[in-house]
Amino acid sequence: MAEIVVGVGASHSTLMNTHWDKVVHVDRADRFRAALGEARDTVAAARPDVAVIVGSNHFRGFWLDLIPAFTLGVGEVIGSGESKTPSGPQRTDPVFARALAEQLVERGTEVAISARLQIDHGQTHAIQYLLRELDVPVVPLVVNVFAAPLPRVDRCVELGRNLAEAIEGLPGGRVAVIASGGLSHQLPWPSDWRNPVGDDEEFLVEAWLNGRGDWERYDGRRREIITAARPAIFPEFDEEFLAALERGELEQYAGLSTSEIERRAGNGGQELRSWLIMAAALGFAPGRALAYAAMPEWLTGMGVAVIEP
Repeated sequence: MAEIVVGVGASHSTLMNTHWDKVVHVDRADRFRAALGEARDTVAAARPDVAVIVGSNHFRGFWLDLIPAFTLGVGEVIGSGESKTPSGPQRTDPVFARALAEQLVERGTEVAISARLQIDHGQTHAIQYLLRELDVPVVPLVVNVFAAPLPRVDRCVELGRNLAEAIEGLPGGRVAVIASGGLSHQLPWPSDWRNPVGDDEEFLVEAWLNGRGDWERYDGRRREIITAARPAIFPEFDEEFLAALERGELEQYAGLSTSEIERRAGNGGQELRSWLIMAAALGFAPGRALAYAAMPEWLTGMGVAVIEP
């Protein structure tokens, strides 16, 4: 049977790619980048045959015309390539991915499937830094963390457990599970697309609704809104979260509500669902936090951690 050989959680930010020269906290940025390299080496040492990347999508592959709670890429996977992230077709394993989708459904998580899935930095940041030069095929598992109503956190934990069981039900192979996103941050986006406030939020909702096949037309102003935002990071929450990961106690976060996550970790903190799915798939085993850096220049609390079964 297949087995999960390593789990990784890592924050992402396109500002890391485009605004490195504007970094003030250089020591923090270097520490985070070095930790990404250490996590990449841990993945390499585990010798995975495939990587399941659990992450978000920032309205470049999904739009408000249709956003499932959970979507598995089972065929062609295309990177959107924004902000110097990987673009174009990515290496995939459709046979594994389609079998995984069937196994997930059998275990009670009805994932949507996409045979031509466009992903953005919610997935490709992990490909760029955690799978660099490894040539490992990817299976994206996209979680809706931005378009209310969001999937309940306990349902995400259940998905993680089902993911482990589904992988065990497949023929032999070594699987890495990578969570991309978080930690705490506040995006200059409407917390609820149904109630935009001001011109910028109304523009963003328009882009989210009408971006299919035309998302680049909106991207310039989107970037302006992001880069003009004031940072809101919650280091105390992030450090408690990583400490719980190290103790193998992340399951305690399964009862958080969407509103409580936003209050404690910002609207970008909703991406913590990805970490909880990964940790649940690893049986909430104790892990190692490799780095944490509150990076106001990147608007985000940046963390990296690994869990080895």
